[in-house]
Amino acid sequence: MKFIATDCIWLDFSKCETTANLFMVNKKQFLAQPIPTEAQKLTGKSLVEYVNQRQPFFKAEYSPNAKQRMKSLMKMEYLGEHRNRERDEFVLMKEPIFNGTIPESFDSREVWKNCPSIDYIRDQSNCGSCWAVSAASTMSDRICVQSGGKVKKILSDTDIVSCCGNACGDGCEGGYHTEAWAYVKRYGVCSGGRFEEPGVCKPYAFHPCGFHKDQKYYGMCPKRLFATPACKKYCQYGYGKRYKRDKVYVKWTYSILNQEDAIQEMLMRKGPVQAIFIVYEDFSYYKNGIYVHTAGQEAGAHAVKLVGWGVENGTKYWTVANSWNTDWGEDGYFRIIRGVNHCRFEEFMVTGDFLL
Repeated sequence: MKFIATDCIWLDFSKCETTANLFMVNKKQFLAQPIPTEAQKLTGKSLVEYVNQRQPFFKAEYSPNAKQRMKSLMKMEYLGEHRNRERDEFVLMKEPIFNGTIPESFDSREVWKNCPSIDYIRDQSNCGSCWAVSAASTMSDRICVQSGGKVKKILSDTDIVSCCGNACGDGCEGGYHTEAWAYVKRYGVCSGGRFEEPGVCKPYAFHPCGFHKDQKYYGMCPKRLFATPACKKYCQYGYGKRYKRDKVYVKWTYSILNQEDAIQEMLMRKGPVQAIFIVYEDFSYYKNGIYVHTAGQEAGAHAVKLVGWGVENGTKYWTVANSWNTDWGEDGYFRIIRGVNHCRFEEFMVTGDFLL
């Protein structure tokens, strides 16, 4: 049967697979429906099959690497800001200050083509460093946009995950995305790049694990997460620049709390922003389309970079850069339903300005 995703969707509440048991409901009703207990317990290939049968928004594809990816997710305690962080550290953007019309679609990659970092997909490997990886990715974009394309540094996720320490959380076991920004505001961050990349201060500490299309194979992922790398206050051999002189510093930090138009306005003015959300197992099997949680258990928290938005067949979505390499999802990106705080995605976003 061919699904047509308009303002309504198809939903099957029965165990029968015949189309006679399918009927249409409003999308908001679909999102409001509790996930059946049986569906929450599904995993692996059974989960993928169920997801593809029960909704028209996105396609799931089974991969044996999915369970490994879920190991690198953070504990739910890292969803949101540090409980000891005073809110006045971040300027709270409550209302949009943009006087123009918000377009139906927006893509930072197209608007700021002179900032290559925006389309730079990272690979966090077998380390729960998404909080630092997505922060460094967002910061790289922000300093480029703010400088009018003059500063094209890829900033180091390893510098943040290794040197922020207990203030940020627990390194490869997870951390607070807000504290990554607070750390760079106080201590700065140096240049970075991919594993073993020359010509930068601190490339990423861990190799991509497993097989990736058209990429060098370094080995399979270890059963346990990598240990948090030691903080080294110097650049790699041959870089030719001192660690402290290579650093850039955040001047102001901003947070946007669950307000769609304020998030859009911030994206249009300042470029990509950092987000954090709840991940369920069905997300790890995402292949393409607009993600809507359909089945599987809660797996943890995950931090990512929001780059734009759009509408497809009447369904609003956010466009997001992940950190699971370019052969996951839509060339390293995913789209998630917009405007309903799905999986708490719109709940707490952050960005900042740099000292130039």
